[in-house]
Amino acid sequence: MQNKKMKNVMQGAFILTIASLVAKVLSAVYRIPLQNLVGNTGFYVYQQIYPIYGIGITFALSGFPVFISKLIAEQNSDERKVEVARQSFVILSVISFLIVVALLLGAPEIARGMGDEQLTPIIRCVSLMFIFMPFLAVGRGYYQGIFQMLPTARSQIMEQVVRVAVIIGVAYTAAHQNWNVYKMGTWAMSGAVIAAVVSTLYFLQLFRTKIFRSMPKQTGALAVPSNYGHLVKRFLVEGGTICLFAAIIILLQLIDSFSVKNGLVGQGLSNEAAKSLKGVYDRAQPLVQLGLVIATSFSTTLLPSLTKAVQKQNQYDFKRTAQSMFHIGLAISTAATVGMIALLPQINRVLFGNMEGTTAIRIYVIAVIFAALIATYNSVLQSLSIFQPAIFAFIMGLIVKLGFNQLAVVKYGINGASFVTVLSLAVMLICIRLRISSSLKENIRLDWRFLSKLAVASLTMAVVVYMTRLGLLAILPNLNRVELGLVIILIVLIGMLVFAGVAIELRLFTIREWLTIPYGKKLLKKLVK
Repeated sequence: MQNKKMKNVMQGAFILTIASLVAKVLSAVYRIPLQNLVGNTGFYVYQQIYPIYGIGITFALSGFPVFISKLIAEQNSDERKVEVARQSFVILSVISFLIVVALLLGAPEIARGMGDEQLTPIIRCVSLMFIFMPFLAVGRGYYQGIFQMLPTARSQIMEQVVRVAVIIGVAYTAAHQNWNVYKMGTWAMSGAVIAAVVSTLYFLQLFRTKIFRSMPKQTGALAVPSNYGHLVKRFLVEGGTICLFAAIIILLQLIDSFSVKNGLVGQGLSNEAAKSLKGVYDRAQPLVQLGLVIATSFSTTLLPSLTKAVQKQNQYDFKRTAQSMFHIGLAISTAATVGMIALLPQINRVLFGNMEGTTAIRIYVIAVIFAALIATYNSVLQSLSIFQPAIFAFIMGLIVKLGFNQLAVVKYGINGASFVTVLSLAVMLICIRLRISSSLKENIRLDWRFLSKLAVASLTMAVVVYMTRLGLLAILPNLNRVELGLVIILIVLIGMLVFAGVAIELRLFTIREWLTIPYGKKLLKKLVK
């Protein structure tokens, strides 16, 4: 029975990983045509408010559902599972109500804090999506808690497809009808609300037949749970930690929304020039998001094995799995970062039409490495229900970003903002490492032999990619964006093969780690031959 349950966990984790991967790729990729259609200033308008949406979607997609699924999985009867889901709905309803009211009433002040009062209606529009957060988080969390992952996976894909379709449709219409960029931003953000409505409809049957039906008739829908205080505390500590670290990059972007444009104006730029340059700076975000998707999707394939080791109290398997997650996450994130840095002038031109902001984007993408490692440490700590080191590290990183961001922008422009983002993530990583126990440090060792091999593999790949880029562009000058895009794809494939070949030659990964990576077995066989 236990083996069957663990098999369900592993299969479900795989389904959710694929769905999450597709959703994250959609969430990153749509911003490229959006920027091309609405320009730098239109992209600035959208990206100023995007972090508010991003926090909401993190709460409803990957933060609270994970925590609620854990609560439900702890219960030993179907009745208790439904009761916990109902209590979670009550708590999230209160949280959502407070957030919606705060955003609706505080929108003018928030917009002024961002240096642009015309953002007010867009903030109010996006606030409405929080109304649906309890339905989405509890619906997904309940199904994950009973090991039925398909409903969560379907709702994730459904939500992103609807939202992206609305945004691209709005951007296309705005470009051809010459809409004001703020009108475009408001209608684009309505995609978040429409997508939330569609996803909520998907879970209505669950609420109608189970969760609402189970509520005590005499007290109504918002009955106060008997263990309300204990559950609220767990929501704030455990659920809050999961949500915060799932939204770590988004929260740093939120700080950028308040400080980058204002800092550029403080540097002497006009309002319009500052908006346009903030739009250029925001080009880094989809690239970082894609890099993180690639890096974390490989290492998270080991999460079920980590869960299994914790449940069985198998210290050896736990140590081996944690170390493998660290190795794979660090290697893939480093390779992705180095590759992007080497190709960024051309990537910038292909995706966004010119090479503006290349230096700032190059600095920003280094965040992929630190964010991937933070995610790995956080996964290990959450599997052991340890939260204090992560919370402390998160607070310290935010203090760095809040304290230095606008000063860095005034002095160094968007390059300064990129540097402070990377610095704040580095501080978080160092703080986590310093605060964890010595036994956990032993489980995730900083293996200098591994780091030196990774450095050789990454440097070799960077040199080959750089020289190949120079050679092909010398042979094929004056390429248009599509042709240059095909050349970049070819260079990326060459870089991947070079990195994999050097990694095998240096024995960067163990055989077990190679087999863990998707298609690693096939790649290993071909390259060894």
